Amino acid sequence: MGDASDTEHLATQTPPAPQTNKRRRKKSLVWEHFTVEAVSGGCTRACCKLCKQTFAYSSGSKVAGTSHLKRHIVLGSCPKLKMEKKQLALTSGSKTDGGATEQPPKRRYRSNLNALFDHELTCENLAKMIILHEYPLHMVEQPAVMAFVQSLQPRFKMPSYSEIDGEILAIYHKEKQNLMQVFGTFTGRISLTIGLWTTSQTLGYVSLTGQFIDSDWKLHRRMLNFMMVSSPHSENALSEVIGISLSEWNMKSKLFTITLDNNCSSHDIYSANLRDYLSNKNMLVLKGQLFVVRCYAHILNVIAQDVIASIHGIIYNIRESVKFVKVSPAREEKFADIALQLEIPSTKSLSLDVAIHWNTTYHMLVAGLEYKQAFTVLESMDENYNEAPTPEDWKKVEIVCTYLKFLYDSANVVMATADPTANIFFQEAWKIELELTNGISNEDVIVSTTAKDMHEKFDKYWKDCYLVLAVAVVMDPRFKMKLVEFSFSKLYGEDAARYIKVVDDSIHELYLEYVNQPLALTPAYEEQQGGEANIIGEADNGANDSEVFRPLTPSTPTPAGDGLLDFDIYISEMAVNHSSKSELEQYLEEALVPRIQEFDILNWWKLNTIKYPTLSKMARDVLAIPMSMVNSGSSIFGTGTGSRVLDEYRSSLRPEIVEALFCAKDWLQYLPTMIEPPPSNAIVKMEF
Repeated sequence: MGDASDTEHLATQTPPAPQTNKRRRKKSLVWEHFTVEAVSGGCTRACCKLCKQTFAYSSGSKVAGTSHLKRHIVLGSCPKLKMEKKQLALTSGSKTDGGATEQPPKRRYRSNLNALFDHELTCENLAKMIILHEYPLHMVEQPAVMAFVQSLQPRFKMPSYSEIDGEILAIYHKEKQNLMQVFGTFTGRISLTIGLWTTSQTLGYVSLTGQFIDSDWKLHRRMLNFMMVSSPHSENALSEVIGISLSEWNMKSKLFTITLDNNCSSHDIYSANLRDYLSNKNMLVLKGQLFVVRCYAHILNVIAQDVIASIHGIIYNIRESVKFVKVSPAREEKFADIALQLEIPSTKSLSLDVAIHWNTTYHMLVAGLEYKQAFTVLESMDENYNEAPTPEDWKKVEIVCTYLKFLYDSANVVMATADPTANIFFQEAWKIELELTNGISNEDVIVSTTAKDMHEKFDKYWKDCYLVLAVAVVMDPRFKMKLVEFSFSKLYGEDAARYIKVVDDSIHELYLEYVNQPLALTPAYEEQQGGEANIIGEADNGANDSEVFRPLTPSTPTPAGDGLLDFDIYISEMAVNHSSKSELEQYLEEALVPRIQEFDILNWWKLNTIKYPTLSKMARDVLAIPMSMVNSGSSIFGTGTGSRVLDEYRSSLRPEIVEALFCAKDWLQYLPTMIEPPPSNAIVKMEF
């Protein structure tokens, strides 16, 4: 009671009057314009004396400060104050007896900006700016930058190169500790992606990124390490780097799968070595059967590049034809007239491709294909044009576009979601595998040859990854095992049962691994003991798993609550020991969820966690598997997908600072203060 009354008493007071001694502390100027009023719940608000608008000031022992109050006055946000200024301006034109204009005394608002300047905070923000925007560290020594900063705040002393280097490292270590605390309280598993970076030197770098779904069913991706390796292409390099990273982050028991970058010439050797290394140390589930060895976006790009290269001569002619038409408005008009006379129904316009983005080449070919007759007529009418493809050429283009469309559509499905979950990849990969398999047996030689060349590489991806793709789609309540059964029957015919059994056995074996994990405590117990974070916190303080998850005994004190803790444990044991069907069997036997366009699979599992407490943990880890290492449009269609080259400037930096720059940039972008606001929806109405 005493605390509450004290709070209310403090809330109703105005700031204390200054002392009468010579060196008294000045009272903030904002209190000339504001009063403090108490509101409910022990909170107070500052009320503007002019416009009566109120602002948050304190809540309990927390005080909001006065910066927002100063902005209300100094920046002219107060409507009453604005009106006063306008009135003063209107009266400023009155004449004195001497004919001179009498200027009214200006109302001066004293600013206390000097007291708000924080040198350490400014240095930290400068370092964050360098990290987030990839500015060179030596910018702090550039005269123009120094002059600009001095004009903004003369009191700021620009840090030296070594000082900003240290500031960046301090930010890196601080954010790393914060992330370690998050992982320390995380009870699920984490999947890794590994990227290889090359430099202009003989050295290389390996990036390790963790992907996981948290307890609130939100998908996260965080860079863990960016480590220099002296021999990036040696067989054991990745194994050593992964071992160091897992030990550093204390994740040896939390590793689920690994997605390996395809940017290496010895991909199969890397995969085999990693699989053996991690399986021997019991770091992979199902003895490494779910080990992901291919990036889906990369395999699409490799195949697209190959099929485009197979008709590079024809593509050159089409590219030159488009250039010829679009070189001048007169030629474009002439070409449009030809298309109109031929009654070509196409609404597409001709466009040149960007060679490094295969989707633009695909669009150029599709548009050119629809205007093939117009190009033929143009060649007969214009002696300056002789690049028109032959009918045989157009036939090859048509076949290539048919198969490129499968890749293009699949890439767009992946790109449609900012953070795609693993379940969406099975049906995309299966459709491509089926189309290419059927194409091989086509009677048309050009079709069968094209399909065979594409299938050679995609089939390897499919054989390596079909199991993890299938396990992920089984966790989708819209499909479960039904889509696997349907797809395999289409693809494998009489042999489908064998492949279906492999998936079914793997699903059940994986589920048993989760069942055999220590039984999680009941929600009632977690609530009484402070939740999951406290339990894990005890483990971090030295308790082993058996101590953290030890069962209650008759001598164990019953926590305060409704007195039914023993009943909760009894029900949990009954559910585990006496249920006629496992959660997995119940899930698979229940009817499929209707397929709707805006289905949120993570939200579905979040809502069904109580119904499937063990299976939901398995689903959470499976759905977080990163099947593709690139998702954005510019990356997923880029012919350089999988190629990562460190620029010369960063290659010249110390490995320690390179890692700090890469990792800190990734971590800082998720801080609330660093998230870019969405674009404004405001529309400026132009009247003429």
